[in-house]
Amino acid sequence: MAPQGPRDPLEFGGPMGAASLMALLPATMLHLLLVARSGPARLLGPPPYLPGLGELWSPGALLLWLTWLGLQAALYLLPARKVVEGQELKDKSRLQYPINGFQALVLTALLVGLGLLAGLPLGALSDMLLPFAFASTLTTFIFSLLLFLKAQVAPASALAPGGNSGNLIYDFFLGRELNPRISSLDFKYFCELRPGLMGWVLINLAMLVQEAELRGSPSLAMWLVNGFQLLYVGDALWHEEAILTTMDITHDGFGFMLVFGDLAWVPFTYSLQAQFLLHHPQPLGLPMASTICLINAVGYYIFRGANSQKNTFRKNPSDPRVAGLETIPTATGRQLLVSGWWGMVRHPNYLGDLIMALAWSLPCGTAHLLPYFYLLYFTSLLVHREARDERLCRQKYGLAWQEYCRRVPYRIVPYIY
Repeated sequence: MAPQGPRDPLEFGGPMGAASLMALLPATMLHLLLVARSGPARLLGPPPYLPGLGELWSPGALLLWLTWLGLQAALYLLPARKVVEGQELKDKSRLQYPINGFQALVLTALLVGLGLLAGLPLGALSDMLLPFAFASTLTTFIFSLLLFLKAQVAPASALAPGGNSGNLIYDFFLGRELNPRISSLDFKYFCELRPGLMGWVLINLAMLVQEAELRGSPSLAMWLVNGFQLLYVGDALWHEEAILTTMDITHDGFGFMLVFGDLAWVPFTYSLQAQFLLHHPQPLGLPMASTICLINAVGYYIFRGANSQKNTFRKNPSDPRVAGLETIPTATGRQLLVSGWWGMVRHPNYLGDLIMALAWSLPCGTAHLLPYFYLLYFTSLLVHREARDERLCRQKYGLAWQEYCRRVPYRIVPYIY
């Protein structure tokens, strides 16, 4: 293994931090699933009980989980509305990616709808979340091991910048190969937006169906959570091409960190509000619901506006929608936007993300901290990601980045952070 250079310090606490996260993240996910269905629903403190292996392990859940992954892989391989090239790699080549995530979402929705008409007991999914989460965790460890072994024979030009320290635990966690693929199936690109995100909205829908079966109809709070989060997932898949310029795709290797995050953490913890509402129904009047909708709309407006402006500029700086924006030239030949959304704060898309996260939690009331776990977690995630991005941009753009930071002093929240 090639040793890591001095400019690439070990992240996430090095090998000890990586080992701790590989134990802590699955344990936290299972803890949240247990707490969400308990009476007190306390985020902090011990879980209501420790599940036995018989409650966690289910061959049927594993089979259904693998079927779900196989279905999404099959949809990925269908003809795409277009195929685009990714960023230039070390060997000057560019990989091709199918843009058919939204198509896969629509086809999945049609299949689920037909299943419901045929009597598919989707609501029963709420009682199987623990074995499904356990099955997904087991498969992510196995998949990460296979990816790690595959990377041993990958050429040096295919390796990621940070996942090749020489330490087995750290490299297994971070991922050695940047874009592992077999034929046209790119594993990282596939996992980033497909099984996990669509699994998230499917779990939400199962909670809504189960609530309707238990109480006669879904609550307004449940409708809002389902609607907000479906909009978010649909937006991500509609703008699927934009992910090709993110840090996950261009910089991070595909190891346990992203595999577990994409396939297990996202569907089972991001659906926490819907899980909470199923077991702890909350009254919600129209005035408060309207206010929450307005908050979500503001967050989405900032999030989509900032991302669209950035993506339009990257594709074509001469586009009339961005041609008048002020920029800072860099030594790499690229330009840094210093006006518009990106002149307000350095990461306006993160600000929109956090406002939407708040709107997703508010339908759950304010008596419990548990539904706000996503907001707390996502805040820490984005602050950490922003710090990683700052370090990489400082290395890449040098003085131009220093000038940008001087012109745009706030990182995520104007006048606060």
